[in-house]
Amino acid sequence: LCRGGLAERLCRLQNRERSAISFWRHQCLSDDKIPSDKSGVLIVKILEIFEECTIQVAICQQLEQPPVTLSPEDAVINAEEPILKVLFTKETAAHLKSRPQDVIHIYPPWQKLLLQNSDVPVIMNTYFSQKVLLSEHSEAREKTHGLRKMPIRKNIISLAQTFRLDDLDDKLHQEPSDNQVACAPQTRNSNDSKQHPLALSAVNDSLLEMVESQGAVGWREVQVRVVIQRVYCLPAREGCRSHTQGNKPLLSNGGIFCRLCLLVQDAYGMFSEVQLQSLSSTDDIKQYCRRWEGKSCCLAGMKILQRTTRGRALGLFSLIDSLWPPVVPLKVPGQSQDSEMMTSNLPPPSFCYILTVQSGEIHVEVDEEEQISNLYQPPAVHGLKEILRMDGCNERCSFWAQVLYRRLQTKHSVPVDQRDLLLFVTDSTLQNVVHGIPKVVAVSVTASCVLSMEIREALSAGSRLVFFKDALWGNGRIICVERTVLLLQKPLLCSAAGADLSELTGPVRLDELDSTTQANSVCALRGTVVGVNESTAFSWPTCNRCGNGKLELCPQDRDLLYCNQCSEVVTTPVLKMQLEVFLSCPSRPRSTVKVKVWHEISVTLFVLLTMLLFLQTYEVQSVLGKEVGLLNCYVHSVTSHPNCVALEEIVLL
Repeated sequence: LCRGGLAERLCRLQNRERSAISFWRHQCLSDDKIPSDKSGVLIVKILEIFEECTIQVAICQQLEQPPVTLSPEDAVINAEEPILKVLFTKETAAHLKSRPQDVIHIYPPWQKLLLQNSDVPVIMNTYFSQKVLLSEHSEAREKTHGLRKMPIRKNIISLAQTFRLDDLDDKLHQEPSDNQVACAPQTRNSNDSKQHPLALSAVNDSLLEMVESQGAVGWREVQVRVVIQRVYCLPAREGCRSHTQGNKPLLSNGGIFCRLCLLVQDAYGMFSEVQLQSLSSTDDIKQYCRRWEGKSCCLAGMKILQRTTRGRALGLFSLIDSLWPPVVPLKVPGQSQDSEMMTSNLPPPSFCYILTVQSGEIHVEVDEEEQISNLYQPPAVHGLKEILRMDGCNERCSFWAQVLYRRLQTKHSVPVDQRDLLLFVTDSTLQNVVHGIPKVVAVSVTASCVLSMEIREALSAGSRLVFFKDALWGNGRIICVERTVLLLQKPLLCSAAGADLSELTGPVRLDELDSTTQANSVCALRGTVVGVNESTAFSWPTCNRCGNGKLELCPQDRDLLYCNQCSEVVTTPVLKMQLEVFLSCPSRPRSTVKVKVWHEISVTLFVLLTMLLFLQTYEVQSVLGKEVGLLNCYVHSVTSHPNCVALEEIVLL
C-alpha cells in the first residue's frame, strides 16, 4: 500500500474496528452479563432470516425493554414501531448464531437508513450486538437448537437485475429452468431452501469469489472447482508435528514431519496452495503425483491460513511463475462465461491464498477418471546443458539426470537428517560437450526439500537416474528447495521441449583439475607425488559387515576383534587407510595440490597385524615420485593466498 494513502488509512481503520469489536466481545464474555449501560440500545426480536450478497438480513420487530424473567416468546412487542430490516455481516452472524424468535441487543453506534422506495428502515453498523437468553426456558431451547444447524435461505441476485439489463433479463427467462435456478432472483419461503441445490452445496469456479464471499472462517456450504497443477510435500511447522488425523500420523521425512500439499488454479487464473494436514506414512508422493496432477477437483470445508505475497514467499511464486502465462484463455471476472481473455500479456499473480482443511477433515474430491484438464501445465523437461545456459534468476526447471556422487554438508551442529545434501549429476547433454560447460553439475538439496524414503534408499544403494521436478536455478546453481519433487520415474505427462533425454551409454567422464575448478565440485586428477604429510597418516580396522570403525578385543579371545554393533567376532576386518599426499599437477603447475587418499583392503587378522606393523615403519621415499593416474576427487577448497587446492579421493556411486 502507498504510504499515507487512502488504502493504508482504510486498512488501519479496519484493523482498529476489528480490535474494538473483539475487545468488546471479550469483555462481555468475561463479565458474563449484559452491559449495564442501556442508553441507545436497540432491542429487536427476529422474525425471519435470510442471506443476500453474503450479508445476513434479519426481519425484526422492535421491542420495549422486556422484563428479565420473560422468555423471548413472551417479550412485549410494540405494535406502533415499524418492522426493521437489520443487516449483520458474516462475522457478526457467525458470532450471534441467531434464529427466529431470538432477542438481540444492538449497542451504539448503530445507524438507521431510510430508503426512498421502502417503508422498512434498515439498521446498519450492528457489530456490537449480543443475543440475550432471558430465562432457563430460552437456555434449554438454545442448547437444543445448537445441536443442529439451521439452513439459511439465500437470495441469489442476478447481475442483470442489479444493473437493470432488460435484454439480458429477458434472455434469462428464455433459458431452461435449471439455469433459471442459478441466475434468476430467488424469493422463496424457508422450505424451498432444502430443494435449492446451491443453498447447501453450491459449486463455484472462482477462488477469489469464494474467499471474498465466505471469508476467513471457512467454506461450509459451497465448493470451488479447480485444477491441480502440482502435488508436493512441505515440512510441517513445529506446532503441527504432534497433530494426527485419527490413526494417520503426518508422514515423517527422516525425522522431519511433513504434509501433502496441492497447488491449484481456477478458471480465472487464480492460484492457491492447499495444505492437507495428514498423509499416511505408507503412501508415496509419486502416487499422488500420478493420480492427481492435471485433474480437476472440488474443494470444500477450507479455511484461509494465510494471504501471502510475492515478497513473502519467493519459493511459492517462483513455482507459480513457471506455470504462467496459462496455456488456454482464462475467464474474465464480471463478464459472461463465454467471454475469455487472451493470456499473452497478462501480468503474473501478485498474491496467493494458503488454504487448509477445517477440523482435520479433508474435503478434496478428485475425479481421477476425468481427462487431464486443458489448463494443466506439465513440467517442461530440459537437458542440463540448456539449464546451465539460462539467463534468468530463481527460475524453476525440471530435468532427468544420473546421480554420480552424494555428500552431506558438514554442519556438525545440525542433525544428520536435517543437513543439506549435495548431489553430483550428469546427463548425455553434458557428457557430449567438448569444453566450456562442466561435465558434472552439483545439485544442492536443502533440508526443506522433502525426500521420499524410496529416493533416500535408492541414493544410498548406488547410482540412479532421478527425475528432478521444479528445481530452482539461479546464480549458477541448481537447488532443490520447498516444492521440489524427486522421483525415480518420469511423470506420465511432461514436455521435453526438444531436449536430448537419451540415457548414458559409455563410462562417465569428469572434468580434469584445471584453473577453472571451483570448491565443492568433483574432478579427475593426475600428477606426481612430491610429498607426504606423515602427521595425518593413519589406518584402522573396520567391521566387514556394518562398517563400524570402533572394534574391540574379544573378551573371550584377546587375539580376535569384536564388533559391538553386530555383536559378533570380526574374522576378516576391512583395513581403512588415510594418507595425505602433495602432488605436482601439470594442469595447475603453480598450485600446491593436497589430496586426502583413502584405501580399503579386506584382510585376515594375521595380515592386518603385519600391515599395521609395516605402516609404522614405512619409508616416505618409497612413495615419492610415484605417478598418480586419474583419481576421482571432491574439491574441498581452492585458495589463491596461498595458491592451494585441497581435494579428497572419492568413489562414484
